[in-house]
Amino acid sequence: MPAAAPDPAPPVRSRSATRSLLRLGPYVRPIRARLGISAVVAVAASLMALLIPLVLKWMVDGPVTDHDPNGVWLGGGLVLLLGLLEAGLFGLRRWLVARPLAGVEARMRSDLYRHLQRLPVEFHDRWASGQLLSRATMDLQILRLFMAFPLVFLVVNAATVLIGFAILFAQSWLLGLVLLVPVVPLMILCSYFETHYALAARKAQDQAGDLATVIEESVLGIRIIKAFGRHRSQARSFRNQAQGLWGTEMRKARLLSDIWAVIMTLPELAIGAALVVGVLQVSDDKLSAGTLVAFLSTAMALRWPVESIGFLLAMSNEAATAADRYFEVLDTPEADTDGRQAALRGDGVRLAGVRFRYPDAPAGTPDLLTGVDLHIHPGETMALVGATGCGKTTLTALLPRLHDATGGRITLDGADIAELPVGRVRELVAVAFEEPTLFSASVRENVAMGAGPGGADDADVRRALDIAQCDFVDRLPDGLDTQVGEQGLSLSGGQRQRLALARAVVGRPPFLVLDDPLSALDVHTEALVEGALREVLQHTTALVVAHRPSTVLLADRVALMSDGRITAVGTHTELLRDSAEYRHLMSGTGQDDGSRDHDRHETADLERSDAR
Repeated sequence: MPAAAPDPAPPVRSRSATRSLLRLGPYVRPIRARLGISAVVAVAASLMALLIPLVLKWMVDGPVTDHDPNGVWLGGGLVLLLGLLEAGLFGLRRWLVARPLAGVEARMRSDLYRHLQRLPVEFHDRWASGQLLSRATMDLQILRLFMAFPLVFLVVNAATVLIGFAILFAQSWLLGLVLLVPVVPLMILCSYFETHYALAARKAQDQAGDLATVIEESVLGIRIIKAFGRHRSQARSFRNQAQGLWGTEMRKARLLSDIWAVIMTLPELAIGAALVVGVLQVSDDKLSAGTLVAFLSTAMALRWPVESIGFLLAMSNEAATAADRYFEVLDTPEADTDGRQAALRGDGVRLAGVRFRYPDAPAGTPDLLTGVDLHIHPGETMALVGATGCGKTTLTALLPRLHDATGGRITLDGADIAELPVGRVRELVAVAFEEPTLFSASVRENVAMGAGPGGADDADVRRALDIAQCDFVDRLPDGLDTQVGEQGLSLSGGQRQRLALARAVVGRPPFLVLDDPLSALDVHTEALVEGALREVLQHTTALVVAHRPSTVLLADRVALMSDGRITAVGTHTELLRDSAEYRHLMSGTGQDDGSRDHDRHETADLERSDAR
């Protein structure tokens, strides 16, 4: 199977941040009233700050000039009141958006998770898990912060600047023009900053996803790392990824520091120039001292809305990048789950001319399955035998539609699985994989997961555990309620495999696919499980991938697979007689002496069994 790429997303390139952020509209729409109210509240809070200079103007030109202490106290009280109102309104704004935005983040994460569950297996083969985790956590946090702060304050600060400059021009049009001088160079610099920061932000977020993949693999593979002493190479891999991310973050910091320095310097120079011109006008009696104080105070109040441009642009670009990464996953078409409820006719499993190749297989390479023809009769158990790499596991993945065949036709009791809803196919076909996967849940929950929509009670679970010879469950600390831990690593390989087998049979499926489900069992346990499985297989139609002769005992017939197709079908005895390749596979050639002797004894037992 092709290796998963670190990140198959489109290459980093320039794009419209506005267009990317507009895609958040369906999620923002339900809370737009609250966001609008919060923006109005924030503008009102900013107006409180802009009213303070007007009070100062009144104080300087009135009570201060007239030496009126009562007027000064009144003015001071008004300034305090306006400051308290400003703080209270900003607090109200935060309260208005905190809870709704947490709900938006939760809905987006839920949509992403639900979509991931419905994407085809090919998607998960290509994408590294760290990239998906970073989109479901870090990117959604960035989007929530954007909606809480930049989304509102880009509007609020723009309104504040417009109102503030209207007040400035009403006080002195000449000083207002002096303050407008930096606007054009600021717009040019902000455009340059936005373009370069967007590229750096995308690169950093992709690198963070790659770093998450390295960490996850190190945690899940800690036993391998320790067993082979690979901690230094893993640390080196982590260090390389972390240094790459650090370098990109430093580039972002340099860009932000440069734009921030310019944005802070140019307005300060303009205010300094306005101060000089204003003092000259006051000295010439063309401007009152109170007006100059109010003008400068208003200009100082506008510093934050202007200086925050760089900060808000940076957050907006990171949010646009996060939105791109989020919708890259959400835009991936889901697996085709539609279909008609075709009637089942009791025809077993038929494969006719089935072909398959992975979507990202190099051009010109042959198909992995090159035309498989096979009929498994109702109630029959078919063993599938073949050399490593001949396509057995891929073939078993086609029956439950984990992959869709690229050619040919597969039917279950006469119904074409391509025309059945995927959910219906997976109700009919249960699978036990060679590599068992368990979840961080109880034994009961892991087994009952295979029961389908109808669920499974404790009796069903117990029956499945008995079939899979899971007597060890009763010795676990909490029995069926024991938490097996992440990936089931608290259990042995054989115990995990038996629980996976119990999960496959708990729902009494009409079709059963077993991909060498007994490979991790010792000889004694394998014999017990096989004995119990015979009873189950009498009531289902099954395809069993077999690598050991003993497993063939479970089958009524055997299909030999070679080079992507079925080359022979018959009983074990017939294939031993007629197929040199089958005899070679069953002889155990290439195994160690103990395994070879064991399998030869099993082959002899099978021959005697067939003879009887």
